[in-house]
Amino acid sequence: MSDIIKFLLERIPKEFISSIYFEASDIIIYTSDKEFFLEGREKIKEIVDEIKKRIEIRASKELLLEKEKAEKIIKEIAPKEAEIVYLYFNDHRSIVTIACKNPSPLVQNNAEILKKIKKETFWKPEVIRIPINESKISEGIVNILYKSSFFRKKFLNEIGKKIYRDWTKEKKETWARVTFLGGAREVGRSCLLLHTPESKVLLDCGINVAEGNNKFPILNVPEFNIKEIDAIILTHSHLDHSGMIPYLYKIGYRGPVYMTAPTRDVTALLALDFISVTYKQATQPLFSVSDIKKMIKHSITLDYREVCDITSDIRISFFNAGHALGSSMVHINIGNGLHNLLYTSDFKYGKTRLIDSPPTYFKRLETLIMEGTYGGKENKQPSRKESEELVIRYVKKTIERRKKVLFPVLGVGRSQDVMLIIKEAIENKIIPEVPVYLDGMVWDITAIHSAYPEFLNYNLRKEIYSGNDVFSSEIFRRVGSPIERKEVLEGGPCIIIATSGMLVGGASLEYFKELAPEKGNTVIFTSYQVKGSLGSQVKEGLKEFKAFIDGEEKTIPINLEVVSIEGLSGHSDRNQLISFVSNLKPFPKRIILNHGEVNRLKNLSSTLNKLFKVETNVPRVLDSVRIC
Repeated sequence: MSDIIKFLLERIPKEFISSIYFEASDIIIYTSDKEFFLEGREKIKEIVDEIKKRIEIRASKELLLEKEKAEKIIKEIAPKEAEIVYLYFNDHRSIVTIACKNPSPLVQNNAEILKKIKKETFWKPEVIRIPINESKISEGIVNILYKSSFFRKKFLNEIGKKIYRDWTKEKKETWARVTFLGGAREVGRSCLLLHTPESKVLLDCGINVAEGNNKFPILNVPEFNIKEIDAIILTHSHLDHSGMIPYLYKIGYRGPVYMTAPTRDVTALLALDFISVTYKQATQPLFSVSDIKKMIKHSITLDYREVCDITSDIRISFFNAGHALGSSMVHINIGNGLHNLLYTSDFKYGKTRLIDSPPTYFKRLETLIMEGTYGGKENKQPSRKESEELVIRYVKKTIERRKKVLFPVLGVGRSQDVMLIIKEAIENKIIPEVPVYLDGMVWDITAIHSAYPEFLNYNLRKEIYSGNDVFSSEIFRRVGSPIERKEVLEGGPCIIIATSGMLVGGASLEYFKELAPEKGNTVIFTSYQVKGSLGSQVKEGLKEFKAFIDGEEKTIPINLEVVSIEGLSGHSDRNQLISFVSNLKPFPKRIILNHGEVNRLKNLSSTLNKLFKVETNVPRVLDSVRIC
């Protein structure tokens, strides 16, 4: 028996407790006592304040109202405007999931309706928002979690046992080091190993989406043993941070992966697309659909600022990173307060059309690991206003000459940015009304955005909560097959928004093959182009490239207009990086830079050292840095 459970049993009358389970770091007390179920929160408040852990009281099975009766009561209590789509009853955990199109009526007024549902049915209600546009991936994830509910209860309990195996309220002497398995002095294959006497935790595990020798993190080193990894923390869904995680489950990892809910959904979608693109390139996929399902079954999602123990000596909180939907900076508390680390991963220190700017205040901070993608002297992006004006100018010019515009985009982030810019410009009659075709994963990922307004900025959140779908318009048309793609190419002037963002496969490459030879067409890059990718080469002036068309390799000339607009980037530029560091409270004692080209990182490191008189470090791949 865990010491923390013994501690609870000594303080809570045994007649109130049917059983105690862990759900990762949360402690769940199941009870068959109606009064304790409804009023017990006040009785355990003192214990919660003392041990600083979340304790939740749920009804044991014998107390739960029958599902048919509970469903009838829930539908009677819930306002019709909530538009309930379905209910999932998880009797292993005494939870009912209420999936609806408009959760606002259920959760407003201090969630009084949910309290009433709980009181009358004894089920714990959890509300999820259904995407306004159909999303098979969202439905699929809910279905996987529902079908694996018994496994999930057992899995989460085992995680909790590991977290609390040496539970104590005392601080322990400890040390910590970070080993860079990828993403140091380069962009792509981000993967860091955080190692303490008690734990080994991976921070991201991605791939380099461009072709090259350094495609995958270096895992065949003594520090890395898949059986010794306690947890994975995934900061966001982009493949250079998430792409290897299903593979880790393929080779035997069975621990948790922590991320936000939208990151989970988009990561699964990108992984499925990665398999599809790999097959089209006539190569063997790195992992299978079953490995993606394993990842979902082992996922633990957290909200921003939610505090969660992930091992016996590591506690984390996610904070908005401003980079993409659900993207996170991770604040890591090591050794019960001994040392505090902030890993920014990719972040944008500045408000965008989609997401608010990241915070700079943390209770404790000793070490900062920060990206430096645009950290060089020359990396000063134009303002957001200027960048949007450039988008509109080039789109307008191209449409007026009766040609086509291609935006190769990252499915999450830049896609929705570009959609909102174009939608507003057409509504205001600044550019002619033409169809805007969404191809690749853009449609599904945009649907996921509408399911998680709490991760968007205030204005979009307000619009969605009031019932407006900000991402819908008659101008947006989904392309779902090669036949439909051919119709787009044979049609008139239009705007095409398609993945991938670096022309390394997917729908954008198929369009580029057809549009590149013709003068008058335009390709507009809005995201970072990794060295070696076709997008990077085109941006640097490539005049022709080889590609397969109808099974035959051909040399394709590049005659279309090439435009690169960096001000829409989801990464901070040099000034924003420096400003972020300047505004940090408390100020870190050490700054470690990664995720950037070596010259840019070294230049940024020198500047931060001179400006703030702080220790700075630019590690290489396989370097280990002791942080405490």
